[in-house]
Amino acid sequence: MGSRVERQPRRPDFVSLAALMSRELKSEKMENPSVRYGSAAQSRKGEDYFLMKTDCQRILGNPSSSFSVFGIFDGHNGDAAAIYSRDNLLNHVLDAIPHGLKRDEWLQALPRALVAGFVKTDKQFQSKGLTSGTTATFVIVDKWTVTVASVGDSRCIIDTPDGVVSVLTVDHRLDDNSEERERVTASGGEVGRLNVVGGPEIGPLRCWPGGLCLSRSIGDMDVGEFIVPVPHVKQVKLSDGGGRLIIASDGIWDSLSSEIAAESCRGLPSELAARQVVKEALRTRGLKDDTTCIVVDIVPPDNSLPPPSPPRKTQTKLQSLLFRTKFCGGSASKLSKKLSPLCIVEELFEEGSAFLEERLGTGETCGSSTSGLFTCAVCQVDLAASEGSISVHAGYIFSTSSKPWQGPFLCVGCRDKKDAMEGKRPSGIRVI
Repeated sequence: MGSRVERQPRRPDFVSLAALMSRELKSEKMENPSVRYGSAAQSRKGEDYFLMKTDCQRILGNPSSSFSVFGIFDGHNGDAAAIYSRDNLLNHVLDAIPHGLKRDEWLQALPRALVAGFVKTDKQFQSKGLTSGTTATFVIVDKWTVTVASVGDSRCIIDTPDGVVSVLTVDHRLDDNSEERERVTASGGEVGRLNVVGGPEIGPLRCWPGGLCLSRSIGDMDVGEFIVPVPHVKQVKLSDGGGRLIIASDGIWDSLSSEIAAESCRGLPSELAARQVVKEALRTRGLKDDTTCIVVDIVPPDNSLPPPSPPRKTQTKLQSLLFRTKFCGGSASKLSKKLSPLCIVEELFEEGSAFLEERLGTGETCGSSTSGLFTCAVCQVDLAASEGSISVHAGYIFSTSSKPWQGPFLCVGCRDKKDAMEGKRPSGIRVI
């Protein structure tokens, strides 16, 4: 008789623990690119300051929630505003982000928090009675996502591995920005060149009183509050090929175009790259202003080499399509989450309006706190409704696009500042 062989039930394919751990480690590494950075500076007036901080954490004590912050603050009329912004802006931004958010929610909340943080920094610095001012270009790098907020004419550019250079900021120079000129004059300022008695008008367009050639800054209380601290904000996501950020004061950009600055340092590690950009700017124009540069490389963790040196390219129509634009009118809740495999950089958010009701948006979480009180969206102070908290949309009750009863809310002081920035009341303290 033949022997009977019993069939064993087919066991599912198992993966060893070591293989699983290896997969998870690889996935985690791709989610956590390496951030390498360097800086260089040459001082003429001693009013440039910068910030480089790579040990920030969204969740204290959790290294996996780490993010990096870089900033350049180009002061004028003294260095007090630049120093104060360097030391306080980050904390003011983080204070404006609700606690307990997941990473995606945190990134969505970041553009609005940057607006609140810039305005709070300006408001608190002006309360000191000091008359200096500063530009600010503030960059937050969280894995592959880069968020840039800026006022003034310092600039941040990104150079991708294929050699395409894109600008992530907007220059707020009155000479270059017709929309800002119109906003300043509509708010009560006067725009014109320096007029020497009996002679022609000379120099760049300036805002009077004060003679500032910028339309946005932190500080500058003697110029008028229509020179606003509300930043242009742009948020992008890089592909896993990474990219190089060059953040620099106008001492660089007055000498070099974005493309030449990027080309001059390709193939160099970040520290040497920053020095090379400064060297190239000085070679071109000399040391006419404080000149500061930060270079940040965001690279896959297995890539130990500096970015390659491709031939210089201009951005063609096809390449501009690869830099996908997802304009998000002012609400971070519209954050795009799709990333085409063809994308070099995906734009997640961009907004540059100078008006707070457009930048702080709407939403119930913006105006309430765990204590049951209203919270000022800018200065984060808890106020009972009876104490004078006012919706940022107050005065727009007939608008179909806003709901003033929902908030976010402003304390009386922040509401006054908002009105002054929009020319709805005389500007604040004047120094004679």
